Amino acid sequence: MKFKALAILSAAALTACSDAPESPATGETTAIDSTAPDITAPAGEYRMDPSHATLVFRILHMGLSHYTAGFSDFSATLDFDPAAPETMAVSAVINVRSLTIPNPPENFHDTLLGPDWLQTEDYPTITFTSTGVTQTGARSATVEGELTLLGVTVPVTMEADYVGGYPGFHPHDPQARISFSAHGTLDRADFGMTQYLPTENSPGALSNEIEFRIDAEFLGPPTPPEITEMDYNQ
Repeated sequence: MKFKALAILSAAALTACSDAPESPATGETTAIDSTAPDITAPAGEYRMDPSHATLVFRILHMGLSHYTAGFSDFSATLDFDPAAPETMAVSAVINVRSLTIPNPPENFHDTLLGPDWLQTEDYPTITFTSTGVTQTGARSATVEGELTLLGVTVPVTMEADYVGGYPGFHPHDPQARISFSAHGTLDRADFGMTQYLPTENSPGALSNEIEFRIDAEFLGPPTPPEITEMDYNQ
């Protein structure tokens, strides 16, 4: 099943910004517009806030419906610099045993975690490490990276959007905060997960393609001392 995210597969990715695009007029690269009111978070290392992050995936079942599930335990780190998008990088780790599925039939959850599917005894985590980013707009980017699932590492690409951020507000939320939304697809057969694949003569029980989405907030550097509670209330 759509076992990656996956993302962060996203998680985040899971997730970040990107290589600066060329200016149509000059051919020079341009950075994210960090002077915009909603892109004021400072550069630095950011860590995902697990209380404000989701990772879901879906797979087409019997050609009829998209079966949707997710992972509840995952983490991600992000090197963020709106002035130099080409330097940004993201990495994520998913605890595969945190698989969450709605109203599973009896023993279905254990079957998915077992030796026929996710093989959690041998492969308890899924990992993603970015290898490059390409800025596609003022607030969007393509993130390329390597996803390791079932012991197999495969290139995966996701589209990421910068949702917003701020430098933090003492004392209520003293760390800088940014957020991203990312989505993409992967082929489960690339990782050796070939059960019930479509064939030339049959739609198959489960599609090969798995779609994933990651929405996550990240916490970064602490609030500068000059930012006061009064600033927060304004």
